[in-house]
Amino acid sequence: MTASTPRDVSHVADDWESHWTDYASSAEQNPAQAWRRKLVIEALSAGPSATIIDIGSGQGDFARDLLRVRPDVAFHGLELSVSGVEKSRTKVPAGHFHQVDLLASTQPIPELERLGDVLVCTEVLEHVDEPALLLASAVRYGRPGAQVLVTVPGGPRTAFDRHIGHRRHYTRVAFRELLTTSGLEVESVEAAGFPFFNLYRAVVFARGSKLIEDVGSQALGTAASPATAFALKAFSRLFRLNRPTGRLGWQLIAIARVPEPST
Repeated sequence: MTASTPRDVSHVADDWESHWTDYASSAEQNPAQAWRRKLVIEALSAGPSATIIDIGSGQGDFARDLLRVRPDVAFHGLELSVSGVEKSRTKVPAGHFHQVDLLASTQPIPELERLGDVLVCTEVLEHVDEPALLLASAVRYGRPGAQVLVTVPGGPRTAFDRHIGHRRHYTRVAFRELLTTSGLEVESVEAAGFPFFNLYRAVVFARGSKLIEDVGSQALGTAASPATAFALKAFSRLFRLNRPTGRLGWQLIAIARVPEPST
């Protein structure tokens, strides 16, 4: 394959093996993803030697960032794609990564059942047709009382969001309802990211299908343009001023708990 005959990447919306091959580089460079990981890490409540289980661990970027600041915790990532697991194991040797389809099997991996002190599920639910089923399956990996941190996108869906398989974006009310329906005890749902994450998302929306072409070019090894590289650096700095809580941001983050057994 040559640069003059670009590979069609339109199929990656639900093909996660291709997703982490095509978009690994652009995902690593995305300041929104780095900011989101920081947001989740700062919300995490875990003592020394706690076990963290990441639902949909992707290519291991969250595991890498978390273990840099919390090397004392045990980390397990559950991921659908084989390529994602392979990339994660290479990137984060200290983590433990498992290939599992949480929608196909609600039976947890035996050695991980009820093991997690914290469950993390970030930017996964918008990609699946049955998010409540996935969450209900994931809950079985947390001990009673375990903290559960979940993020989903709010605001409008962009052309790129649809391209990578976003079924829907959420309001705070709909997000809380989903978590409750899945058997979780919800403590808070925040709409984070105002104002600069919202601005970033508005730029993505305005670029439309052009962004799909640009990311496809990066998948083929073409470097981002100077203008794009400058914009990414600028947003990376502006994101430090994002509000982590509130009702106006387009990044939803929830803190919930695995229910204690009823007496």
